[in-house]
Formats: sequence, structure tokens, C-alpha cells
Amino acid sequence: MQEVEIVQKDILADRAYRLEWIKFRKTQNGKTETQEREVYFRPEGAAILLVDDVRKTILLTRQFRLPVHLRGEKDLLLEACAGIIDEGELPEHAIVREVEEETGYRISEIKQIAEGFMTPASVSEYVYFFTGKYSPEMKVSEGGGNEHEGEDIKLIELSGAEAKELLLTGKIHDVKTILLLQHAIIQNLI
Repeated sequence: MQEVEIVQKDILADRAYRLEWIKFRKTQNGKTETQEREVYFRPEGAAILLVDDVRKTILLTRQFRLPVHLRGEKDLLLEACAGIIDEGELPEHAIVREVEEETGYRISEIKQIAEGFMTPASVSEYVYFFTGKYSPEMKVSEGGGNEHEGEDIKLIELSGAEAKELLLTGKIHDVKTILLLQHAIIQNLI
């Protein structure tokens, strides 16, 4: 068992989310060492792979992501529908809300398949992963995201074969989407 003592904390940024520099002492196996880390505190999130069982298609989103652009990627990121869980909101309610905002589909059948930390060395964000059913009859609006949040989301519908090809050729760069597509393949959802 290890013991951790926080020695010092400094807030480096606190606009949308808080970024802290933390100095701590960790004792493990009788050895004590002092370390420093920057930790970005983000709220919990949820992500979903939307699957049409009848047509064997999936629905992904394509949108601009500043960190991806800053890394030199010029394409919009292809990813599963995802979003932040509001305070007091359940993950399953958040993802149903996000699906309607981003895609325009009103879904009701979802299944949680996993949960975990995305970047545990430096980011506190914890993500809940779902699969969900969609069909053309569930379309209730244009979707596209919230304009006041600067979202301009395009919908991409792919056959299961197209999705597998994109995954296997390394064309999917979003880890949430990679995980969800791998699950869909293993479970024969697509």
C-alpha cells in the first residue's frame, strides 16, 4: 500500500476547468519520494457508438478540435458522439441528451459497456462508454451541436465494413471511438 501526502498546490489556470501544479510525497514499500505533476481537472464524460441493427450502420460525428489542429492535423476529427456530464446528471441521461444535440436522433435503447480514465497521468476526466440503437425513424432534428458552444458537427453514417476498414487502416484517431468500434467488432454489432 502507498501513502500520499500533498505538499503544495498551485492553480495554474482556472477558466473553463482548473489546471493545478501539485507537489506530493509518495511512500511505497518503505521508500519515500517527492514528485511534481500538473493535473487538469475535467468533469466526467460519456461516449456512445450508435448502431443501426437492421442496416448494419454506425453514426459518427466529424468536427473541428483545436488540440488536434495544433498538433498539425488538418482534417476534422471523426469520432463517436460524446459530451460532458452536467453536475448531478446521470451518465445515461447525459449521453441521450448529447446524442440529440449532436446528431438530431432521439434514442432510448442504450447499454453501458465500460468506464474509465482517458489520460490518468495528467487529466482527471472519467468517461462512461455506451452503445445505442438508432434508426431513421428516430431523427427529430438536424442536430449539429450547440451553436452557442461553437459546435459545428457533421454526421457521418458508415456501413460496418467501412467502419472496420477505417479502424484497421489507422484512420480513426479518437481513442473513445477506437475503443467503441473494437467493442462493436468483438460483439458482432457491425
